[in-house]
Amino acid sequence: MTTTLTLAPGRGPDGADRLAVAGEIDMSNAGRLAEALDSRPGPLVVDLTEVEYLDSAGLSVLFAHADRLELIVPPLLEPVLTVSGLAGLVPVHVSETRIGPGG
Repeated sequence: MTTTLTLAPGRGPDGADRLAVAGEIDMSNAGRLAEALDSRPGPLVVDLTEVEYLDSAGLSVLFAHADRLELIVPPLLEPVLTVSGLAGLVPVHVSETRIGPGG
């Protein structure tokens, strides 16, 4: 069964290329996230504030693009990114406010 995943490309208030992600990221849909990141070259802000679950498949995708990402995450994901080591490779901003895709 495929898990719900929503990807909404856009621009942040500062004009930066942005991808808002919502739902669950796991092995059933990590390929969709990889395709979305692959299709947006250059620096990219990935807003994960509406992500409720992130497994190792999703982490793998983020690691593969770490050299150009900046992440906005909910408090729930911060420990996962820290323990995995990803927080040491990319800027991570913890957001207390869940703002939804494209928002």
